[in-house]
Amino acid sequence: MIIGVPKEIKNNENRVALTPAGALELTKRGHKVFVQKTAGVSSGFKDKEYIQAGAEILGSIEEVYKVAEMIMKVKEPIEQEYKLVRKNQLLFTYFHFASYEPLTNAMIKSKAVCLAYETVETPDRKLPLLIPMSEVAGRMATQEGAKYLEKPMGGLGILLGGVPGVQPAEVMVIGGGIVGTQAAKMAAGLGANVKILDINLDRLRELADIMPANVETIYSNEYTIRKLVRQSHLIIGAVLIPGAKAPNIITRDMLKTMQKGTVLVDVAVDQGGCFETTIPTTHAKPTFKVDGILHYSVANMPGAVPFTSTVALTNATLPYAIKLADKGWKKACKEDNSLKLGLNVVKGDVVYKGVADAFNLKLVKVDKHLK
Repeated sequence: MIIGVPKEIKNNENRVALTPAGALELTKRGHKVFVQKTAGVSSGFKDKEYIQAGAEILGSIEEVYKVAEMIMKVKEPIEQEYKLVRKNQLLFTYFHFASYEPLTNAMIKSKAVCLAYETVETPDRKLPLLIPMSEVAGRMATQEGAKYLEKPMGGLGILLGGVPGVQPAEVMVIGGGIVGTQAAKMAAGLGANVKILDINLDRLRELADIMPANVETIYSNEYTIRKLVRQSHLIIGAVLIPGAKAPNIITRDMLKTMQKGTVLVDVAVDQGGCFETTIPTTHAKPTFKVDGILHYSVANMPGAVPFTSTVALTNATLPYAIKLADKGWKKACKEDNSLKLGLNVVKGDVVYKGVADAFNLKLVKVDKHLK
C-alpha cells in the first residue's frame, strides 16, 4: 500500500502521524511511505531520519494526498484540505465528526473512507487510539490549569499545592476515565485537594482504591456539581461519549456562582465541550473569560508537547496501520471488529451512530461496504 503522511497545518499542531520507527516497520513490509517535507521536524524528527527508514520525502501536501492510498494524520482535515481528499482514499486520523458539521459534510461529499482513531474500540470497551492522547491531555489539563490560576494569567492567584500554613487549591475533575484519572493524579501529586466525579460507581470504587488520600471520589449529579463549583478553583471537564457530542455538564448560569478567576479546562472540546460556554481555542490564543471565569479550551492540547505525543500516538496506531496496509481496509475491518468500529463515513455514507445522531443524518449499516 502507498501511505502518505502530510504535515499538520492546524494552528500550532506540532505532532506528526508517524515516527521514523513507524515508517521503518511499514517499509520493511513492502509498503511505500511518503512523508511531506519537514512534517516531523516540530516533533523532533528530521527528514533524513525518514529517508533512512525507507520513506520518501515529498515537497508539498498536494503531492502527498495525490499519491497516497492511505493518509495517516493526527488531526482532522481542515477546510483547505477538503479538496485534496480523493474518492475511495482511506483517511486514518482523529476526526471527532460529531463536533463539527462542515467536516462531516465535506467527508461525505469526498466519498473517501474515514476511519477515526477515537472510535476504534476493543471488546472490553477501551479506546486504544484515544488513550495515549487522553493521558497526555489529562496531565496537561492540570499543568495548564495550574499555570492559568496565576494572577498575571487571569486566574485567582492560587498556587495549586499551597505551602505550609496555606491551604492548597480545590480542584474538581468531572469524569473518571483516562483523562480525568490522569488529571486527578497530577493535581494530587502537586498537593491540591481533588474531587473526582463520575456516574459509574464501579469506577469510583476503583479510583478510591488507587488514588492518594487527597483525592475524594464523588458520585456526579447536578445538585452536587452546583454545590462544588462554588468552592472550586480549577475545574477540569473530562467527559467523553465515544463518537458523540459531549453533554453540557457546567451550564452558563453556574458561572455566576463561581469565584471570579476560577479556571475551567475543557478537555472534551474536541467533542463539542462539556461546558455550555466552551468555544474551541488555539495554542496561540488559548483562553477567554465569561462572567469573570477563565476558560481554557484548546482543541489540540497534546500538540504543545509533540515529541511525547507523537511517539505515544505511533506506539498505539502502528499495529492497526500495519493491518490496514497489509490487508486493505475492507479485509482488515472484516477481521478486526475494533477497526470496524472506527469506520465513521464510508464512500458518502455515515456508518457511525453517534455522527448520524449529531446531525440528524441517515445511518447506513457499515456491512453494506464490507461485502
